[in-house]
Amino acid sequence: MEQYIIKGGNPLVGEVEIGGAKNAALAILAAAIMTDETVLIDNLPDVNDINVMLEAISGIGATVQRLDRHTVKINGSAIGNFNIEYDYIKKIRASYYLLGAMLGKYKRAEVALPGGCNIGSRPIDQHLKGFRALGADVDIEHGKIVAEAEHLRGTHLYFDVVSVGATINVMMAAAMADGLTIMENVAKEPHVVDVANFLNSMGANIRGAGTDVIKIRGVKSLHKTEYSIIPDQIEAGTFMFAAAATKGDVTVLNVIPKHLDATISKLVDIGCEVEEFDDAVRVVAKNRLRSTQVKTLPYPGYPTDMQPQIGVVLALAQGTSTITESIFENRFKYLDELARMGAVIKVEGNSATIEGVEKFSGARVSAPDLRAGAALCIAGLATDGITIVDDIVYIQRGYERFEEKLRGLGGIIEKELAEREKKQQERIDKYTAKYTKKDEAK
Repeated sequence: MEQYIIKGGNPLVGEVEIGGAKNAALAILAAAIMTDETVLIDNLPDVNDINVMLEAISGIGATVQRLDRHTVKINGSAIGNFNIEYDYIKKIRASYYLLGAMLGKYKRAEVALPGGCNIGSRPIDQHLKGFRALGADVDIEHGKIVAEAEHLRGTHLYFDVVSVGATINVMMAAAMADGLTIMENVAKEPHVVDVANFLNSMGANIRGAGTDVIKIRGVKSLHKTEYSIIPDQIEAGTFMFAAAATKGDVTVLNVIPKHLDATISKLVDIGCEVEEFDDAVRVVAKNRLRSTQVKTLPYPGYPTDMQPQIGVVLALAQGTSTITESIFENRFKYLDELARMGAVIKVEGNSATIEGVEKFSGARVSAPDLRAGAALCIAGLATDGITIVDDIVYIQRGYERFEEKLRGLGGIIEKELAEREKKQQERIDKYTAKYTKKDEAK
C-alpha cells in the first residue's frame, strides 16, 4: 500500500487548477450508454473511481476509447450483457447508476449491491421506490438488484428523503419512459443539474433540475453529443481549506463560484479573506482563525463531503466549534486520527465539539475514507513535523494528482510505498535482477 509522507509548516501559496466533478462524471458515464450513437465526454477527472466505471461499462459490451487523460468516447450500441459484476461494484458505489441507465434504455438491469467508502449507511430504498413507481419489477436476490419492465410509464413521485443518487438514477430511467414523470423533494446538487443537462444534450426532455421539482417528458431514443463535465466543487473546497489551515494564499482556477457559496460563507465566518472572480476564487488566511458552528445539509447547505476539511481547520481555530453531521453517521472517524496529532475533540452521536489548539504535532495516521484522507493531508501540511498518511488509495479514488497539486503550491509531500511493502518490493527487485543476470548469461 502507498502512503504520503508530509513535512508541514509551509503556507500554501499560488494557483491550482480544479478538475471535473467526480460525482457528476460517474453518473454521466453511466448515462452515456443510453444511446446507440457515439458520445464524447471531456473534463473527466483521471481518478480511480472513473477508471473503474469505464471498466464496468466496457465489461457489458460498450466501446470505450480514451482519447487522453480527460476525454473519452463511448458507444453503447453493442451492449448485450445487462449484468454488472460485483468486482466493479465493490470498488465504487456509483456504479448503481448503471441501473437507471440500463433500465431506461433496455428495460432490464442486474447490478450487485454497491460498496464504496465506509461513511455510514446509504440505503437505496428511494432508488427502488422510484423504479417501481415507473412500472419496473425490482427484486434483490443473491446480493443483486434485478430490475426489469415491459414498459416504463411516467409517474408522480415524492421522495421520502432527499437523495442525490436516487434523484439521478430515477431521472435517467424516466428519461426514456412513456409520458410525463414529476419528481418532488429531489436533490438540487450541481451534479444533478449537470446530469440533466447532459441527458438534454442527447435529446431528453428534463426541466426543473436544481429546484424542488423535476419534470421529465420521456423520449423514445437519445442521440450523440459532446459534453464537458462541470468543475469539482469538493476538490476546489479542499484546496480552499488547505489555504486556511496553512495560513496560505491560494487561488482555485476553473470553478463555478456559485457552487461554492456554502464553503465560502464558512471561510469568511472563520476569518479568511475570500475574493471571487468569474471562474476562480482566492482564499487568504493571515491570522489565527476563529471558531464557528457547522451543520451539513443537502445543497445549497454546507456539503457533507466538506465536513472533514473544515473539521481540521476548526481544530486549529481559536475557541470552541461544533460540527453537526446530518447526512452520514460514520463521518467522524477521522477525528480519532486527528486526536493523534493533538486535536482536542469530543464526539456525541452526530455532533462533535472541537476545542481549537495552537498547532498539531506530526504523527502516523490512516485515511478512513476519501474526504477524510484529504483532510488528514491538510492537517499534516499545517504541522511543524512529519506526518505519514496511510491508506491513500481512498484519496486516489477522488483526487487527481493530489500530491503534485499540493507541491505546486509549496507543500512538501511525497508518495512512498509503506515500509512492509517497500521491503517486499526490494526483495522482488533483488530476485528479478538476480534471475535476469542468469538469463542473460545463458
